[in-house]
Amino acid sequence: MSRIGRMPIAVPAGVEVKNDNNLITVKGPKGELTKQFSTELGIEVAEGVINVTRPSDDKKHRSLHGLTRTLIANMVEGVTNGYSKTLEIEGVGYRAAKQGNKVTLSLGYSHPVVIEETDTIKLDVPQPNRVVVNGIDKQAVGQFAAEVREKRPPEPYKGKGIRYAGEHIIRKEGKSGKGKK
Repeated sequence: MSRIGRMPIAVPAGVEVKNDNNLITVKGPKGELTKQFSTELGIEVAEGVINVTRPSDDKKHRSLHGLTRTLIANMVEGVTNGYSKTLEIEGVGYRAAKQGNKVTLSLGYSHPVVIEETDTIKLDVPQPNRVVVNGIDKQAVGQFAAEVREKRPPEPYKGKGIRYAGEHIIRKEGKSGKGKK
């Protein structure tokens, strides 16, 4: 039995969970998320607890068991607390500025890079070298942060670029500087 899949999901107060033929809708203080799961698995919503069961020990059912439980737990966590990813901008002259619902990034290109908030993703710039991506969908927050990081990924020689907070960039040594005669 899957150790993750058999763990019950506690539903906090203020969160409403509906199950309509494995179409799970989770409503909470931060918003609402809906996702369709495989109809082969059993999802029971009882008083304050969600349980995921599988019909057999087939490889497919074992694979879906833990995944389904984790995705539902992430939905509950998202509508309760939300998710955020912090990006750090490093480099001389590299900075971010927020104007309305747009963030303008100066990343050493001949033009500024403009990123716009979506209805589910909110951006915050607490410092000129930090951008915080917030949202209730864990996958969407991670995807949006990856797309922002892609605008100028960190390079290995000087470490300039956009990186996740706490990300370690392996540095390379530059040219040795020895001339050949």
